[in-house]
Amino acid sequence: MNNQPILTHVENKVATLTFNRPDKLNALSSDLLTQSIDTLKRWSRDSEVGAIIVTGAGRAFCAGGDVSNMARQNDEAPPSLEQQIDGLREAQELSWLLYNMPKPTIAAVNGHAMGAGLGVCLSCDLRIASETAKFGTAYAKVGFGGDFGTTWLLARSVGAAKAKELFFLSEIIDATEAHRLGLINRVIAADQLMTQVSEIATRIAHGPLVSYRYMKANVNQAMSSDFRTLLDREAETHLRCGQTEDHKEGVKAFMEKRQPNFSGR
Repeated sequence: MNNQPILTHVENKVATLTFNRPDKLNALSSDLLTQSIDTLKRWSRDSEVGAIIVTGAGRAFCAGGDVSNMARQNDEAPPSLEQQIDGLREAQELSWLLYNMPKPTIAAVNGHAMGAGLGVCLSCDLRIASETAKFGTAYAKVGFGGDFGTTWLLARSVGAAKAKELFFLSEIIDATEAHRLGLINRVIAADQLMTQVSEIATRIAHGPLVSYRYMKANVNQAMSSDFRTLLDREAETHLRCGQTEDHKEGVKAFMEKRQPNFSGR
């Protein structure tokens, strides 16, 4: 397989980003992070991209940080703490882009999603997992506290008490339990994962993209805003969507009793 740290593919308005370090269980190297962030920034502005899939090559989605590289760094003269903080903030843009970019993002979790890999997974709008996928925080096993948004995302997904349990005990949970807890949307047979995720992504990519943009932003804002603020926000975005060509097409299709043909505008 191509030895580049990521693989990218765009077809039928669906962009796919594949972490491509299968021998390292797709652990997050500097090159993988930099290229992923640059690619997502480009896709966020690309009018030919309507939805984005993130997945991993081989048997893992993403095992988190590269522990072997951490060991090598411990043998070298370290950068200052401030430099390390700045570097991690830059790396964590991967989670922020997946969470905040105006395009719907979908994690196709083909295998283990651990530590930072769990954060990357939870940053996506939809998370669809293979029946063989596994999930865990892993930080306690190497004496870390949590990064790539895992604290914020887990607490809001499962509540504070369960999030603390997942952090403290570092137990690995399977796809069925992850679905029960609300960490993922669906569990799919392993041999059907990419086929079904691609079908969902294609459906979204050819939908009312302006509406999806504001739906995503509004739900994200609802996580930390009061009801009045969201009502005001909905008044603005709902009427903005009403000005789109897709709204007009949707109304026309409804009256003509047919499926709408959305243009994304």
